[in-house]
Amino acid sequence: MGEVVIRPAVPKDVEVIARLWQSLVDYHRALDPELPPATPTGALRYARRLEDQLFNPMARVFVAEVNGQLQGYIFGVVVDLAPEMFSQEPSGFLADIFVEESARREGVGRKLVAALADWFRDKGLSYYEWHAAARNPNALEFWRAMGGREVMLRMRADLG
Repeated sequence: MGEVVIRPAVPKDVEVIARLWQSLVDYHRALDPELPPATPTGALRYARRLEDQLFNPMARVFVAEVNGQLQGYIFGVVVDLAPEMFSQEPSGFLADIFVEESARREGVGRKLVAALADWFRDKGLSYYEWHAAARNPNALEFWRAMGGREVMLRMRADLG
């Protein structure tokens, strides 16, 4: 694998990021069919929303380039959950991360997370959170290796 370059996303990256997002959704669906599929226009809608976030000072998207090709991305935002009810400092939320299969286990994901964590630190935050699919053992292993720990579990019960 060539040199990995992590940089902030720019508008011309959005189309490729939308394709990566679709791959992320498909990957999770293959692991757990209970997770929702993308709508037929889901990737396009994601691209439009992401374009708006590129200029939001409280959001950041980084991409990973290898040999000039986008191989992954990460998207995070600063959040302040219900400050009128909870005495909680603002934190970061890692909304999405995806690395192409051919670039996994090469340090690309770690570099993306490090870039976003540095951005969160620069924003004065002391922690960040994310969701991980319960049926994705590789992701759970990755996040534990990155210092992650379970804080709250999301549960589901069928009604019919």
